[in-house]
Amino acid sequence: MKFPLPIRHGICAVAALVVVLAVLAGPAMAQQAPIEPQSIVMPSLKAKYEGFTLTAGDAKRIADRLPFVRTERERFDPVRAQVEVPLYYPQDQQRYEVAYNRGQRTLIDIHVDGRTGEVIEQWSGPQADMLLARGYSPSVGGPLNLWYVWVPLALLFLAPFVDPRRPFRLVHLDLLVLLGFGVSQYFFNKGNVDVSVPLTYPLLGYLLVRLAVAGFRPRPRHERLMPYARTTWLVIGLVLLMGFRVTLNVTDSAVIDVGLASVIGADRIMKKKELYTDNDMHGDTYGPVTYLAYIPFELLFPSDGADAEIPAARAAVLSFDLLAVIGLILLGARLRSGREGKRLGIAMAFAWAAYPFTLYGLQSNVNDGLVAVLLIYALLALSSPAKRGLMMGLAVAAKFAPVVLVPLFATGTGEAPRRREWPLFGAVAAAVVAGSILLYLPDGGLREFYNSTIGFQMTRHSAFSIWELHPSLGWLQDLVQLAGVLFAAVLAFVPRRRDMRQIAALGAAAIIATQLSVVHWFYFYIPWFAPFALLVMFSAYRTNESRPIGEQTTGAGLFAAAGTQTGGHRNAAEAH
Repeated sequence: MKFPLPIRHGICAVAALVVVLAVLAGPAMAQQAPIEPQSIVMPSLKAKYEGFTLTAGDAKRIADRLPFVRTERERFDPVRAQVEVPLYYPQDQQRYEVAYNRGQRTLIDIHVDGRTGEVIEQWSGPQADMLLARGYSPSVGGPLNLWYVWVPLALLFLAPFVDPRRPFRLVHLDLLVLLGFGVSQYFFNKGNVDVSVPLTYPLLGYLLVRLAVAGFRPRPRHERLMPYARTTWLVIGLVLLMGFRVTLNVTDSAVIDVGLASVIGADRIMKKKELYTDNDMHGDTYGPVTYLAYIPFELLFPSDGADAEIPAARAAVLSFDLLAVIGLILLGARLRSGREGKRLGIAMAFAWAAYPFTLYGLQSNVNDGLVAVLLIYALLALSSPAKRGLMMGLAVAAKFAPVVLVPLFATGTGEAPRRREWPLFGAVAAAVVAGSILLYLPDGGLREFYNSTIGFQMTRHSAFSIWELHPSLGWLQDLVQLAGVLFAAVLAFVPRRRDMRQIAALGAAAIIATQLSVVHWFYFYIPWFAPFALLVMFSAYRTNESRPIGEQTTGAGLFAAAGTQTGGHRNAAEAH
């Protein structure tokens, strides 16, 4: 089946936009200016910050006398103390920050009131080095953290797909597991990473196994996905949810460093400044396509003046969100013919809009929605090796991690291995990735680019993984990483016959396998695999009269091909 004309034009427009912007913006030409610091280092222990009563030395002596500090210093010794004034608090909270560091890491962090000498906060380990892990960051999620926002959304996410007559339907469990990350989020908001972090791994593990099984051994379910909900209701609900998301974002959302860095990078490209610099700030840790994708929004809302990046960052994430919804609706039409396809697409789009963790990133204005969009449209481009190579190249050049999907998408649908398609797919994907990197290669060449991006991500420290909280599990992390690489590689060859639903299932499983092994994992990464997961979970449910059109066009349909046998044809649905 040919790619529909509007989608073909859309994909070509995306590619053309990236190429045109890259050429117009031009290669890097200047050195990167430092990003705004988060604290002021006191020049000496005798120095006193303006408006404070105590000197830096007074704050250090108070911290040194704490039993907590003495115990932790024995544990982490040797460490050196540095007194700073944090700038990430309101101005009325006048405090010194006594940081005990080893190298670039803060191992103990004590906050002392600069007027009274009262000890305000005490942190050690990963939480000393990460503000995000301390439970007092209202910028992450914003109003979504309120129970009267989160719970209604969760109920809306579940309601259309619940069948009380069949309480043990698999889709019920699937959706509850997707919502289960909210339990971890609750403890994260409390600053209890020792509980919040381990709680994510059973959920990711379930989804990995569930989706891998769906990819290798797909099984249709002959019952309605939505036993009671009408398509009209979902359309109305989708419109209202999208309006709610836009309103909440515009009126009460924060732009955290991820979104700010994306806009700043786009601004630097437009001003012909160097994009990548190997320093300690790491605003340039993403691929070139991420910054290129923000250029249209930077053009609409130029980042000149205080907080000027905020409108561009918000416009970008809202646009990515809309593109994701449109892509899911198109995927439904691709998988089913007629009314069933529209109903499936609307169901996936509704679930995306109601899912709290797609709103979580939206409320923090991060760039992870771009990854979801590129992967959704890569799935829509499955029929053509050049088109899916283009979309996969854009995804890899945006955030690197989608490289684990390259073997799977290189083969595509149908009979594996389809080696004749590999050269064209590989050439297009490699041209996009290599071309975008070479255009913005820093003065230090590939080494500096690597150190700023992939190298930083692979060597960073984070409170959001069991590998960092429990370094003794390093051997297990190595095994998980190796297993993830082998799993991604083998998907170029097995299963031998695969359709779009299987590609989505195995793609989501490969992404989750990668996320299980990384040092830094956060809730923003859930939307990377959520579209694929929703497609797999929802498209398995079909009524007898619905006809899967997407699979049949590939020559290896889940329902059509599996039912073909010697001596006649049998519907695959009857075999189950």
